[in-house]
Amino acid sequence: MTKKIHIFDTTLRDGEQVPGCKLNHTEKLKVAKSLEALGVDVIEAGFPISSPGDFQAVDMICREIKEPTICALSRAVEQDIKTAAQSLAHAKRPRIHTGIGTSAQHIKYKFNSTPEKIIERAIAAVKYAKSYVEDVEFYAEDAGRTDNVYLAKVVEAVIKAGATVINIPDTTGYCLPHEYGQKIKFLKENVAGIDKVIISAHCHNDLGLATANSIIGVENGITQIECTLNGIGERAGNTSLEEVVMILKQRFADRYYTSVNTRLLNPVSQLVSESMCMPVQANKAIVGVNAFAHSSGIHQDGVIKSRENYEIIDPADVGVDKSCIVLTARSGRAALAYRAKEIGFELAKDELDVAYQHFIDLADTKKEVGSEDLQIMLNEVFQNV
Repeated sequence: MTKKIHIFDTTLRDGEQVPGCKLNHTEKLKVAKSLEALGVDVIEAGFPISSPGDFQAVDMICREIKEPTICALSRAVEQDIKTAAQSLAHAKRPRIHTGIGTSAQHIKYKFNSTPEKIIERAIAAVKYAKSYVEDVEFYAEDAGRTDNVYLAKVVEAVIKAGATVINIPDTTGYCLPHEYGQKIKFLKENVAGIDKVIISAHCHNDLGLATANSIIGVENGITQIECTLNGIGERAGNTSLEEVVMILKQRFADRYYTSVNTRLLNPVSQLVSESMCMPVQANKAIVGVNAFAHSSGIHQDGVIKSRENYEIIDPADVGVDKSCIVLTARSGRAALAYRAKEIGFELAKDELDVAYQHFIDLADTKKEVGSEDLQIMLNEVFQNV
């Protein structure tokens, strides 16, 4: 039987913390509605205590969005938690996300505290949040660098206090995949009551391992992945929603599933990119403009013969019309014939040989030969035919 992996989208909270990515209320609501249509399970709508504007945005999203759980972030501070609860007053499915740093680094240099006092604060925060909502998620900030034995003590304590979701963040993107997987496995085997809660992965991409760590987390017991569209987020970004969803769909369909409508991934990605003024890098997996583009002659010939020769994902599955054959100086005859046919030129073999020589001369002067360039060239070559 397949297991559901919940998709927790934090584009509007962690993603919006990127410099220059601030959204106004209208933009936030538009993105939230697109996330609801996409089928995410949880939308982290903001950090209400941070500003009146963020409070209002969370409140507005709660009034308009009905299907996903709406989550508000807080620190392990009573006023934070109270404000988060107030912002969630109109949510159909409210969740308070509260927590505190648990690594030796954070305990000493961020809080100037002790391990024992951190556990006390964690318990108090969960209990206070529980007085407002039933669904309380606890994050152990910097869990990636937290000693596993101590982390297990913290997790067990907040589960007893009433936490329904336990977030194990690799806040600094420190963990290697096997380390993160072992951390989740250790918690599963050593924390009483952990089978009664959702375990969540919140990985950052400082070493480029956020997606890998999230997937290895799933293989070791994670049932919720916290992620953002296009992988945006603090510093090097967060786990990429489109990547983890498509990995689960393409490689683990017999074991796991999500509720995401993958055919909306590309349009929602574009909406987020445009709203936040954050261009998606061309070679970004799944949603980059080159994700289904081919310019090498060998690859083009293979794709024209059978798409599966070089593509493991059907472009239509992620909302892309079709694969793209890009004409460059590296392209071969098969690609030229294919693109020529698209604009109305059915070339015989001898005509293709002639056209190809002219094409190579043209391609050597340009980065890419577009349809208009090709049309002009072919008209000139075959004007007497």
